[in-house]
Amino acid sequence: MIRLPTRAPGHGWSGRPGRPVGEADVDDPVGPRFVDDRDAERLRAEMAMAAAGIGTFDWDLVTGRLDWDDRLIELFGYSVDTFDHSIVGFNDRLHPGDLDRVTAALQTAIDSCGDFASLYRVLLPGGDTRWVSARGRTLPGPDGRALRLLGAAYDVTDQRDAELRVTRVLEAMPAGFYSLDRDWRFTHVNAAAEQILLRSRDELLGQVIWEEFPAAVGSAFEESYRRAVETGAPVMFPAYYPPPLDGWYELRAWPSPEGLSVYFLDVTARYREQQQAERAAARLELLAAVTEQLTGTMEAEQAVALLAQLVVPTLADWCIVTLVDDGQPGARRGARDVGWWHRDEALRPLVEDYARVRIDALRDSSFLYRALNTGRPVAIERDAAAAVQGVLTPGEAHELIGRLGPESIVVLPLRGRGRTVGLLSLFNTPERGTLTAEDLATAGEVASRAGLALDNARLYGQQVALAEQLQRSFLTAPPEPDHAEIVVRYLPATEAAAIGGDWYDAFLQPDGATMLVIGDVAGHDIAAAASMGQLRGLLRGIATSHDEAGPADVLRRLDASMELLQVDTLATAGIARFEQDADQRERAVTRMRWSSAGHLPPVVVDPDGTVTVLGQWGRADLLLGVDPHTTRTETVVTLDRGVTVLLFTDGLIERRDSDLDDGMARLQAVLGEVGSRPLQEMCDLVVERLVDGRPDDDVALVAVRLHRQDRPRPVEAGPRRLPPSIPVEPGP
Repeated sequence: MIRLPTRAPGHGWSGRPGRPVGEADVDDPVGPRFVDDRDAERLRAEMAMAAAGIGTFDWDLVTGRLDWDDRLIELFGYSVDTFDHSIVGFNDRLHPGDLDRVTAALQTAIDSCGDFASLYRVLLPGGDTRWVSARGRTLPGPDGRALRLLGAAYDVTDQRDAELRVTRVLEAMPAGFYSLDRDWRFTHVNAAAEQILLRSRDELLGQVIWEEFPAAVGSAFEESYRRAVETGAPVMFPAYYPPPLDGWYELRAWPSPEGLSVYFLDVTARYREQQQAERAAARLELLAAVTEQLTGTMEAEQAVALLAQLVVPTLADWCIVTLVDDGQPGARRGARDVGWWHRDEALRPLVEDYARVRIDALRDSSFLYRALNTGRPVAIERDAAAAVQGVLTPGEAHELIGRLGPESIVVLPLRGRGRTVGLLSLFNTPERGTLTAEDLATAGEVASRAGLALDNARLYGQQVALAEQLQRSFLTAPPEPDHAEIVVRYLPATEAAAIGGDWYDAFLQPDGATMLVIGDVAGHDIAAAASMGQLRGLLRGIATSHDEAGPADVLRRLDASMELLQVDTLATAGIARFEQDADQRERAVTRMRWSSAGHLPPVVVDPDGTVTVLGQWGRADLLLGVDPHTTRTETVVTLDRGVTVLLFTDGLIERRDSDLDDGMARLQAVLGEVGSRPLQEMCDLVVERLVDGRPDDDVALVAVRLHRQDRPRPVEAGPRRLPPSIPVEPGP
C-alpha cells in the first residue's frame, strides 16, 4: 500500500499560495498572451501524444485522486463510468507478478520526490495482456514533500512481443549469447551461455565482465572486444579460457550504440578432436620419417643417433638415444649416449652436457640399466627429476637433471630379434605431463623400428666383413721384385655387398718376368666373386706353368679352359708382362707386352709427368667367354726406368653423368698432378680424387713403378719379396 503525504492548507500544486496550477493572474498585463501561448503549447503536446498513442495521468498524492485521460482509461480496459479514479483501480488491472515491483517503484519516487519509470503488464477483463511503459515525475510542496505525480504511459505490447520473439530465439539457440553495455556490464545472458559459462544470468546481469571473468583481461577476449567497440567493426576469433572453464571457444562480437553483442560456441570437444587428429597425423608422419631415415642408409648407428631430433617434439619435450655394445661384458654392456635433442633451443646445450656425463654417473639400479637388462620399458609418471637424482652419483649429472627438471620419463629398449641394441629415453616437462597411451604406442613402434634397423646393420656389418674377408682372400698381396715396386687397391661399390667381380693380380713367372693382371667379371655378388676366383686361379695356373708365356697366349688358353670347364660367365681382362734381358738391363729399359680382352688400356706416367694411354683407346680384343677361337693380339712397348704403369677397372673412371672418354681425361689430369708422388701415395690420391671413397662401381687397380737399377731399391718401395725359385737380380 502506498503512503500518501498530506496537503499543506492554502497552497496550490505550483507551490504558489492560494492559486491552483493553470490559473492566470487577471491583474497581470501579459496574462492573456501567456495563457494563449501556454494553451497552444499544451494543444501541440496533446496532439503529439494522441498521435503516438500516449496517455497521461495526474495523481493527487494528498487527496488520492487519480485522473487519467481517455487514452489511458481505454488502455487499462475501463470506461469513463467504470474507472473509480483511485490507485486501487490501477492496481486491479496490474498483473499480479508485477504488482509488488511497480508499487515499490512508485513508493520510491514519492519518498525521494524523484522520477518514476516502469514497464509492467496490464490484465484486461477479456483475459488479454498488454505491456505498458510508464514514466512520471513528482511535484514537491514548499516543505519538499511530494504532493503530486504527473506522467504518461503508452502501449508497448507490439514492441515487447518483438523483443520476446528475439529473446525466445536467443533462448532457443544452442550457441551462447550475451550482451554488454558501454560499461562492459552484462545486460542479457541466454540459457546456453549460462551452461557454457557455468554461471546463472542472475549472477551475471549488471556485473562487469572483466570482474566476473578476470582471466579474460589482457587476453584475446579483451583485445578483440575493445577493438570491435573502438572500430565499430565486428570481430571473429578463437580463444581459450583457463579453468574453471578450461575450454576453447569461437566468438563473434558485434558493436552497437548500446554496447556489444557476443555470440559464441564451445568448440572444446571439436578442438580436442582436431588436436587428437593432428597428433595422430604427426605420429604417422613421425613413423614415416623414422622409417625413411633408418632404411635409407646402412649407417644405422648414425641414423639412430639422429632419432632424437625426429621424436622431439612430437612424442616428448626432450630425448636421449643410447646404444649398447654386445661385445662388452657386464650389466652396462658399453652403453653410450649418441644422440639428444630438446624442443627449446636454449636448453639444448644443457641436454648435451647431461648426455655427456650421465652414463658414468648412473648407478646399476638406474631406470636406464633396468630397461636394458629386462628388455621392458620403464616409466616414471611424476617427480622424475628427483627420482633420477636418486640413481645418480653426486656431481655434475645430478645437478644438470635438476636444472632440466623433467616431470615424467619413459625409457624404451630398442629391440632387434630378441636382443636389446639400444635405449630411447623420453622426457616431458610438467607443462606436458606424462605420455598419452597413443604417444606411448607410437614411441614403442619407433623403438621397434630403430632396434630392427640397428640389428640389420649389425648383420649387414657381419656380412660385409665376411665378404671383404672373402674378397681379400682372392686378392693376395703382390710380390716385390728387386727394382719394381707394385701397389694394389680395391674398393667395393657403395651400393653393393662389398664383394664383386673386379680383381687384380701380380705374380712372377718361372723365368723371373713380372706379370700384372686386371679383370672384371659381370656382377656384384657372391656368384660374380666365385666366377672371378675361378678365372683368377685358371689364369695363374696357365701363366705360371708355361715358361715365357706371353699375355695373348695366356688369354687364349684361359678362354679355351673356360669353354672346357663350362665356366658360364663374361669377363674383361688385361695382362701386362714386364721382361728384361741383359741388353735391356744394360740400356736401363724394360719391355712391356700387353694384351686386352675387352679391357681398358694401361696408362703410363713418365718421370717428367707425361701421361700416355697405351694402344688405340677404344679398341680391344673380344671379351673372355664369348668365342674361345678368337685371335688374341699383343702390344709391345719399351719403357725407361722410373716409369709408372697403371692398370685399372672401369669403376675408377666411370660416372653416371659422363662417359668413359671424360673419365679417362680426368684420370690423365690427376696423374699429371700426382704421378711423381711415392707410389702408395699416388694410388691413394688417384682413388680419392676420382671416386672420393664412394664409387658407383667396384674399383680395382694395380700399379708398378720401375725404379732405376743402378741404385739400391728405394726405401719407400719396401722390402723385396720374391719366391725362393726366382734368382736375385744382379746388383748395380
